This record gives sequence, structure tokens and C-alpha cells, in this order.
Amino acid sequence: MKKAFILASLALSSIAFSAQADTVRFGIDGNYPPFAKQGADGKLQGFDVDIAYALCTAMKATCEIVPQDWDGLIPALNANKFDAILSSMSITDERKKAVDFTNKYYNTPSRIIAKAGTAVDQNAFKGKKVGVLRASTQEKFAKDFWGKNGATVVSYGKAPEGFLDLKSGRIDGMFVDSVVGETDFLKSAQGKGFAFVGPEYSESKYFGYGAGIAVKKGNNALRERLNQAIAQIRKDGSYKKVQDKYFNFNVYGN
Repeated sequence: MKKAFILASLALSSIAFSAQADTVRFGIDGNYPPFAKQGADGKLQGFDVDIAYALCTAMKATCEIVPQDWDGLIPALNANKFDAILSSMSITDERKKAVDFTNKYYNTPSRIIAKAGTAVDQNAFKGKKVGVLRASTQEKFAKDFWGKNGATVVSYGKAPEGFLDLKSGRIDGMFVDSVVGETDFLKSAQGKGFAFVGPEYSESKYFGYGAGIAVKKGNNALRERLNQAIAQIRKDGSYKKVQDKYFNFNVYGN
């Protein structure tokens, strides 16, 4: 009887360990520094990647990063290529039709980058070109705000491609997340002579309610598990440690 009890206890312990020692696969677009980019070793690195590992530590799970181009993230999630999208994806009502989201894990505004001194309003780019990331919240806003007032909206698969065209004069402005624009362009040598122009844009109708982690529709177990992990790393200081590695401000927002 004692032997049977010990064996049963070991079996239960094994089950409990297996439930925790699982693997969570995160799909991340590696063309969005400082949130994600390919390192010298070929692996992805950046804020989103470090947050993924922090969350896995909180969940006592093994973390697997799966590189995936931005416009293929949701299709790949729904094809079970990975378990969740952790790639600076804004929580919007439109995207909620295709995926479920966790609570936000950061929130930053969008800005236009153009030649320093450029005045910006709805008619600022009439007859001109504005670059955006394809399938982004910025793309939809730009088409409604500037596109309907005579601007041509040019969509790119990768933000750096748009920055190259901006520098060369093939487009007149690039509309991006403010952190990406500052880090990947304005602080670089190619950003000389350019600046953020016009106001910050953060209307929830277009830009949602911050960046969240997307899971397949109905996967409430993983969504809630991730929500608990987000709350935990915010509380225990792990989030701030990652944030301070990349930013000198509160990227989580209000």
C-alpha cells in the first residue's frame, strides 16, 4: 500500500511538472527594431523577444521564438505555426474578429517622419507619397486621413524599406510607431535632416488600445495565462528591467 501511494504521488508530481514545463511558441516579425531584429548570431533580439522570455519565466515554460513576416502573422497563428503573436500588434476591433488578445503590454503613439519643418495636416501630402507598414494600423489611418485628401499611400513589407525610400526622396513621409521611427531612423545617420512632424496620433478607432499578445480565437486558457504573466512581470520588476534596456521612458503607457 505504501509503495502504491509513493508511485501515485510520483505520477501526480510528474503530471504537475509537465503542465508547467511546456513550450510556448511566439511568432515575431524580426523587421521592427528596437522591438525585434535579427542579431549577429541569426537569432531574433529586441524588446518583444525579451518580453517573451520574461513571460515564459513567469509561466515556468520553455520559450520558442518563431520568425514570421508581419503580414503573415495572423494566418500563421491560425495555421498553428505558433501559439501566440508577440510582435507589437495593436489591439483593434478589426483584428479582434480574427484573433483574441491579452491585455496590453505596451502603448506608444504613431508619428509622421518627414523633412524637418514640414507642416502636417489632412492636406499636407496632397499629390505626394506617404509610406506605411503593410497591414498596420498606420496604413488604415493614412488611407483615411491623407489618402482621401489626394495623397498616395505606399505600403511596405518591412519598415526599413520605407526608411530607405524616405531618405532617397521616393516618398515624402513615413508614418510609423514613434519608437520605431526614432530608434531605427531618426537616431541613425540616414535620419539627418528629418524629424517627427505634426502631432502624435493615437485614436483608438484606428490604433486600438495598445499592443497586445494575440492568440487563436477561443484559446482562453493561454490568453488568461499570459495575462497573469504580464501582471506578474509588471509587479516583480522583470518588465521594468526589459524596458530600461531599450527605452528611457515608460513604454507601458497610462
